[in-house]
Amino acid sequence: MKKALFLLFTIMIYSISFPQALNVIKKDGQTQSINLQDINSITYSKLPGMNEQQLLQNKLVIYTKTETKDLFILGIDSAYFNQERTKIFFQTTYELDQFNLTDIDSITFEVITDSTIYITYNDSIASIINPFVGRGVSVSLSGADVIVTANSGIENIDYVLSGITSDGMFKIYSDKKLNLHLSNVQITNNNGPAINIQSGKQVSVFLENGTQNILTDGVTYANAPAGEDQKAAFFSEGQLVFYGNGGLTINGRGTNQHGLVSDDYIVINQGNIIINSAVKDGINVNDGFFMNGGSVDIKSNSDGIDAGESFIEITGGIVKILNTANDKSAIKADGVINITDSDLNITVQGNQSKGIKSKESITLENSSVNIITSGGVVLNPSGSGFDPSYCTAIKADLDIVVISSDIIIAASGSAGRGISCDRNFIFNSGSLNITSSGDGAAYTNPSGQQDAYAGHCIKTDGSLIVLDGEITLNNSGKGGKGINVDANILIGSSSTQPTINVTTTGQKIFISQNNYAEAKAISADSTIRIFDCDITISSADDGIKSKDSLIIFNGTINITQSFEGLETPNLIINGGDISVKASDDGLNTTYGVDGEFNDGSKLIINGGYIFVSSSQADAIDANGDIYINGGVIVAHGPDASGFTFEVGLDFNGECKISGGFIVISGTNSMLTQAPSSSSTQRSVLLKSFSGLSAGTLFHIEDSNGTDLLTFAPMRKYYSIIFSDSRLNAGAQYKVYINGTYNGGTVRSGLHTGGTYSAGTLKTTFTQTNMVQVVNF
Repeated sequence: MKKALFLLFTIMIYSISFPQALNVIKKDGQTQSINLQDINSITYSKLPGMNEQQLLQNKLVIYTKTETKDLFILGIDSAYFNQERTKIFFQTTYELDQFNLTDIDSITFEVITDSTIYITYNDSIASIINPFVGRGVSVSLSGADVIVTANSGIENIDYVLSGITSDGMFKIYSDKKLNLHLSNVQITNNNGPAINIQSGKQVSVFLENGTQNILTDGVTYANAPAGEDQKAAFFSEGQLVFYGNGGLTINGRGTNQHGLVSDDYIVINQGNIIINSAVKDGINVNDGFFMNGGSVDIKSNSDGIDAGESFIEITGGIVKILNTANDKSAIKADGVINITDSDLNITVQGNQSKGIKSKESITLENSSVNIITSGGVVLNPSGSGFDPSYCTAIKADLDIVVISSDIIIAASGSAGRGISCDRNFIFNSGSLNITSSGDGAAYTNPSGQQDAYAGHCIKTDGSLIVLDGEITLNNSGKGGKGINVDANILIGSSSTQPTINVTTTGQKIFISQNNYAEAKAISADSTIRIFDCDITISSADDGIKSKDSLIIFNGTINITQSFEGLETPNLIINGGDISVKASDDGLNTTYGVDGEFNDGSKLIINGGYIFVSSSQADAIDANGDIYINGGVIVAHGPDASGFTFEVGLDFNGECKISGGFIVISGTNSMLTQAPSSSSTQRSVLLKSFSGLSAGTLFHIEDSNGTDLLTFAPMRKYYSIIFSDSRLNAGAQYKVYINGTYNGGTVRSGLHTGGTYSAGTLKTTFTQTNMVQVVNF
């Protein structure tokens, strides 16, 4: 078969009674006349340098007295005459066309300027304009059911769908990638997908500007041909790439079917896509979901966006998802999920469901994320008990990383959690606001032991790293913690100072005798390191607790309410501005075993300003040793109105003071202690035989009248422990109570920088020992 392209001339056959010649008129005006009797047949050959795409853009147009016939050059095998030379025949790939020569006005060669196939729906029928007839693209029609078979070898054929049908569909088989334009089309297919692309090639979907397109599938699908999938109202075997600023609404009604599916990947560059409903996933892909712009609004009865074993990358646009089903996720992938420069608004209502879930890592960068969850915890049978599965806003099996993003999470379901990861949570910058209000409860764990589940704002099985930004956590659920970390916590750096606000108000959960799940603000099983920060805590239980070590280098820590303020076996304070208010111990170093023996825990203070207030227990309680090398320590012990064992300073090992400024008010308990004689900086324990009321000024000055201490304890007190480098051996000191203090500043009950007017002189003493005990 030979095929030709005449690009340089126009053929004209003059209509005469008995045409005897074929006149070829070239573009330069010259005419070549050929006697028909001398022509056996006409064949075509391709000119040198012509490619197949150029051939496909040309056609032969036959003008007769009654019609105009287009024949595509690539589809013509040959042209020949009958023996009498009264008829001409054109043999094409699909048919044989014949014309009486006397009926032909002219034959011209034209370049096809429109390579678009138009499909227009009109209720129960569809009309087709197909310029590729005879060139490998065929369209079959059955009412408004349109099936395209494209085996042309041509890439990027444009298909334009428009019009409305209440019982139709568009299905295509294509050997090459194609462009699908949706231009105010509304397709309802009552027994299958509205759009069904049975091609593994890329499909560029153009949502034409200003258009609104609606696709609706059937509740029950007819059986598909053998080997074919049809799993969504809009289904494609190949990649789907969306462009254009138009709208697409998908009404997914199919039983066990999705809204929008690619068995490859989906890319959304532009457009406003609404998945109004879906019995299963709103969007389902096999090889990745990418979004660079536009908007997606999904309501589904399963996952919102499910990338299966692949990954999700959203680098722009707006995503809004309502997820109502149990044990499903708004955004889910087995691979990594990366979200940058985007706006997410997610609502999750199902029990044990997730907002964003990855079996690997999740990164949120330069994005706005708002997640509301109301689903509760589910106890799944496991081993000798149960394994809790939580409704969680953001869940990763590996790391979660936040960079310059603004995240708001509200969890109201039972034990609802904010952020949870099996490895590390790294918060580089941005803002994070989590509110959790769902109660936890006791249960039997898989090992058959009594345990408790609770809805923590932040839960990591690995470490938490907070470098910068602002975090606000509010948990009112029973047993609900602000931060619960199984490994280490690192906060701040030498050049960054994050702000962290944590409030917990939930009741503790009774597990078994002397075993409770408490609503701590910040808790870690390993080391907590605070390099710099601005932390404010109001806690129903402990403020900050580590089962290993708490090391504070710098920063501002303000615990306005707590049961125990700072609790850990090893507390090291190198600097910072620390304020602790507690109902139980303010600073507590312990390995968790009560008793009067030295358990090996350590409290080391090298610097900083430390204010401690305990209303009902020890202000400073160490089950091991205390080493104070510097800093300012102002501690208010418990109220001394009645009999008590609680004191201002309590330690089981030694309390060695080598530097710093220390003042501690205490009770008349028999357990009142002075610092250890191993100290290298002198101190004094002053004990009154009668109680001094709250706010009573306590003043110490040297023999020259130089103020060493003016202090107003906030509760009734009997004792004062004081240590300062200005206490000198052999020097004499006076002790006053009451009086007035003019000018200067007062902080934490400590008056400095002003003038003391003497009240009542209670005693004088001479500092003869490293640790002096004075009764008055």
